Amino acid sequence: MHAKLQMNSEELLGKVAIVTGASKGIGAAAAIDLAAHGVRVVLAARTIFKIEQLVDDIGNAGGEAMAVVCDVANYENVATLVEKAIAAFGRVDILVNNAGMIDPIVSLADSDPERWVGAADINYKGVYFGLRAVIPHMLEQGGGVIVNLSSGAATKALAGWSHYCSSKAAALSLTQCAHEEYGRHGVLIVGLSPGTVATEMQIAIRQSGINPVSQLDPSVHVPPEWVARAIVWLCTTAATEHAGTDFSLRDNDNRRKIGLID
Repeated sequence: MHAKLQMNSEELLGKVAIVTGASKGIGAAAAIDLAAHGVRVVLAARTIFKIEQLVDDIGNAGGEAMAVVCDVANYENVATLVEKAIAAFGRVDILVNNAGMIDPIVSLADSDPERWVGAADINYKGVYFGLRAVIPHMLEQGGGVIVNLSSGAATKALAGWSHYCSSKAAALSLTQCAHEEYGRHGVLIVGLSPGTVATEMQIAIRQSGINPVSQLDPSVHVPPEWVARAIVWLCTTAATEHAGTDFSLRDNDNRRKIGLID
C-alpha cells in the first residue's frame, strides 16, 4: 500500500499533457496516471495502433486522451504534435519527454554509425525538439512543466552504452540550460532518473550480456507505475525545488515525497 502522496492532486485537473513514447512502458503508465488525475493526455508514438488502444482504455476509465503519430527525431513531427494538442485542447501545460531507446548495445568501435546516431537522435535531439516546440506556447500562456526522462547513465560511463550515456548526458545538460533560461518565467523543467525499470528495454539489456546492468536480477527493477507516480508528482508545485535537476527515484527521501514508502 502506497503512503500519502505529498501534493495537491486537484491542481492537475483539466490540464493538458503530451507524453512521447506513450505506446508502452513508462510512457503508457504515465499517460494512464496523469489521466487518472484529471489531465487530458495527448499520446505520441511512431506507431498508431498501440496508442489508439490506450486512448480507448483511458476513455473507458473516464479520462480524456488523443493519439498522434510522431517521430521525436523529426522536428516537424514534434512541432505538429504540439500544434495538434493545442488545436484539440487549447493549450499544453505538461510535456513528458519520455521517448528513448537503448539499442544498439555494442562497443563503440563495433557500432554501426547510422544506428548509433539514430539512437542519439531520439534520446538527445528528441528532447531538444520537444523543448523547442513547446516552450514558446508555455511562455505565452504563463507557464508549464517539462519532465525529461533521464538516467543514471547521464553521469556514469557504461560499456556498450556510448550512445545512451552520452545522449542522456546531453539531455541532462539541456534540462539545466532550459531551466537557466526559462525557470524564472514560470516553466518548470526537471529531469527524472528512475533507475532500472521493468520494461522491454531491460530484455535487450539482459540479452546483451554487456556491463553490470545486464547482470542485475530482474527483481531489482522498479515497475513503470512507480515512475509514472514520480512524473505526476513532478508536474505539481510540490516539485518546484527540483527544477533544473535530475530527480532520482533511487533516493529514499524522494520516494517518500511521492508516497512510495513511509
